[in-house]
Amino acid sequence: MKLILASASPRRAEILVAAGIQFELRPTNIDESRKTGESIVQFVERVARSKGEWGARAIRVAEPAIVLGADTVVVLGDDVLGKPRDAADAREMLLKLRGREHQVITGFAAIRLPDGATLIGHEITRVWFAVMSEAEVDAYVSTGEPLDKAGAYAIQGLAGRFIPRIEGDYFNVVGLPVARVWQALIELGWPGAK
Repeated sequence: MKLILASASPRRAEILVAAGIQFELRPTNIDESRKTGESIVQFVERVARSKGEWGARAIRVAEPAIVLGADTVVVLGDDVLGKPRDAADAREMLLKLRGREHQVITGFAAIRLPDGATLIGHEITRVWFAVMSEAEVDAYVSTGEPLDKAGAYAIQGLAGRFIPRIEGDYFNVVGLPVARVWQALIELGWPGAK
């Protein structure tokens, strides 16, 4: 039984590789907009499920498989910080985050084929940013690292020096709560999870 990661995120792929989980990569192309009235948890779980369903339709494999979709957002108060549009947007996000606590929420969906059995969940991690000077923010943005990351930072990269504390799953902040995903794979009977 294959495991298919329905994601364009290199970080999710790196997490699975580091955990020794074999998979095939199938990037998705879906609308990741939040719907009116949707809670943040409903939002990330819906997008994760949509990615998984898109991947399931796209692969058309004859043999059994599990398709994994995921979506990660950074939440500061009532603001959802996705990937920045450009360097100016990244700078604005980082100025909001500096010296404050925020949450990283990842929704995930594992869909077993061909029967369609689905497990959906989410993980929440609290993250504290140090107080960064504007010069530090500008220097970090100039590296380009923040430009394709939710919340405009990568804890596993250069931004790690500005994060003195987290509470919860580190891998969730990177983009995939691998321990929760592993349990879902076990529950769905993936033979690689034995």
